Amino acid sequence: MSTPTKPHLDHDHLRDLLKGMIRIRRFEDRCAELYTREKIRGFLHLYDGEEAIAVGLIPLLADADRVVATYREHGHALARGVPMGPIMAEMFGKAEGCAGGRGGSMHLFDAERNFHGGNAIVGGGLPLAVGLALGDRMQGRQAVTACFFGEGAVAEGEFHEAMNLAALWNLPVLFVCENNGYAMGTALDRSEAQGDVAAKAAAYNVPAEVVDGMDVVAVEAAGRRALSTIADTGGPRLLECRTYRFRAHSMFDAQLYRPKDEVEAWRGKGPIVRFQTWLLENGLLHQDEVAAIEAEVDAEIDAAVAFAEAGTDEPVETLTRHVVAETRPAPPPPAEPSGETVETTYREAVRAALRDAMQRDDRVFLMGEDVGAYGGCYAVSMGLMQEFGEDRIRDTPLSESGFTGAGIGAAMVGMRPIVELMTVNFSLLALDQILNTAATFRHMSNGAYGVPLVIRMATGAGKQLAAQHSHSLEGWYAHIPGLRVLAPATLEDARGMLWTALEDPDPVLIFENVMLYNRKGLLDAKAGAVDIDRAVVRRAGRDLTLVTYGGSLFKSLDAAETLAADGVEAEVIDLRSLRPLDMDTILASVAKTHRLLVVDEGWRTGSLAAEIGMQVAERGFFDLDAPPARVCSAEVPIPYAHHLEQAAIPQPASIAAAARALVGRR
Repeated sequence: MSTPTKPHLDHDHLRDLLKGMIRIRRFEDRCAELYTREKIRGFLHLYDGEEAIAVGLIPLLADADRVVATYREHGHALARGVPMGPIMAEMFGKAEGCAGGRGGSMHLFDAERNFHGGNAIVGGGLPLAVGLALGDRMQGRQAVTACFFGEGAVAEGEFHEAMNLAALWNLPVLFVCENNGYAMGTALDRSEAQGDVAAKAAAYNVPAEVVDGMDVVAVEAAGRRALSTIADTGGPRLLECRTYRFRAHSMFDAQLYRPKDEVEAWRGKGPIVRFQTWLLENGLLHQDEVAAIEAEVDAEIDAAVAFAEAGTDEPVETLTRHVVAETRPAPPPPAEPSGETVETTYREAVRAALRDAMQRDDRVFLMGEDVGAYGGCYAVSMGLMQEFGEDRIRDTPLSESGFTGAGIGAAMVGMRPIVELMTVNFSLLALDQILNTAATFRHMSNGAYGVPLVIRMATGAGKQLAAQHSHSLEGWYAHIPGLRVLAPATLEDARGMLWTALEDPDPVLIFENVMLYNRKGLLDAKAGAVDIDRAVVRRAGRDLTLVTYGGSLFKSLDAAETLAADGVEAEVIDLRSLRPLDMDTILASVAKTHRLLVVDEGWRTGSLAAEIGMQVAERGFFDLDAPPARVCSAEVPIPYAHHLEQAAIPQPASIAAAARALVGRR
């Protein structure tokens, strides 16, 4: 049933609108006071002056609809029905807070009410909202995602990427721009060549309406029209609510960028005074009713403060809770050999893994640049669109942040997306979404929201693609808590790691070395899932432990064969998982060989090799007969010329030379 397009302004509704705004205003006034008393710390961004937007729009949403807010989200949370006590306790950093004290003022969450939290990254919630709507659409749910953002976000790439994706895929997203005229401290007309946000939406064929954001009835009426249109068309709408925040950007802000008389002039036409005056002058509400509302609100705030004051601190012993899921599926048992093998390539093994995943689970879909008819940059998904259709093999625009964020949102609502980023270098355009959203949401939300998606990308050098397409940055991602990072090297792992990764409740990044795609070999015809928790000894040895991963595995095995001819037996360990590291397997090998050499295609400074060497020094120092050593890429951007490129990255000869030096044989 569609939303009626006109507000029903009976007495109870008018009272609710006024109370909703007064409730937000007085709650925040108390928060400002508590901030000066150092009960609330960190950044505190107040919604003072913008109350009509949250109160006019959010109550129109159904329980199944979703809300994505900004870092100024106290008003959104209260309007959505998140209880005031847990909100205040969260701002106190207490365990009873709506995010267990892990999120604070900028990150309020309530999964029961489909409140997907505030986002401290300007514009960061926009792609997430697109993904939530996509996930609901793909699962047949009739739900709208309302996404709130300030006018400063329209300068961010995520705004444009999200608008394009929502329109391209005709998704039910209600974009709400709370345009208060100042992006932090910079006036809109000084930062935007086109300050009309609705006009920007029109560029993406998203119908938009400008509304007086200081008039709660006008906001509600516009919201009803927008939701009715979304119900009819299934596609997105944008509301530009022109408003004004009366307080500074944050409590840290000295607010030197606008004159005081400007603020006072706007206060005189603020949403509460304007609506309350209209109600009283027209006899629609009486002063004693206003006093009763204020008394009710003050009592609720007093109770919320008392609740927060009585709250408990999360024990330090649980500091690392909710970084990843508390429970994970048990590792799959080793597959029994079938006795039948097929000749295949690494590329074909990954394609078989994708096909198998799509067949086993209707929630799985692949999206990325050119993954459809083109098959992706390395032709891994060639032919899958013909098998599974455009909905599940989903081509995207060249907008890594946008479609990665959309994948995160879809994962949060029950889908199992596989996001393909064409190369590791392009992944840096999506780093914000990977680092600030995928890796953090479980922890910030106190375990309320997990992000079970897989992100695949090509990595490594060797194809003369020069600096911007040849780096090995997987060590950077292995630095980030909340992610699982995999580097399959063998056909078995290329075929089986995806299976296991898709069962994981947390985000998994899979790095596929470009030099492996054409590698041929025999693969068991019944090859299945593999354990992604453990490193594997690929070659036994007694004289030194050689640790590596990905494209360097086969170079290391070649080096080990060369060393064996000289009487040096190297034990070669394939890490497979870069986060978490299986240090037990490494330490057990070092206890036997007493020497460690790590081969890492990343740069030497700050490398994954350095991390492994330090952990061995910390935990296995007395097993070492020599300092740990490493072979890494030269500290240069990867050059184009073939001989320079080969000289820049680890090679069998340099690995063997480092091993000989370590065991004292030249």
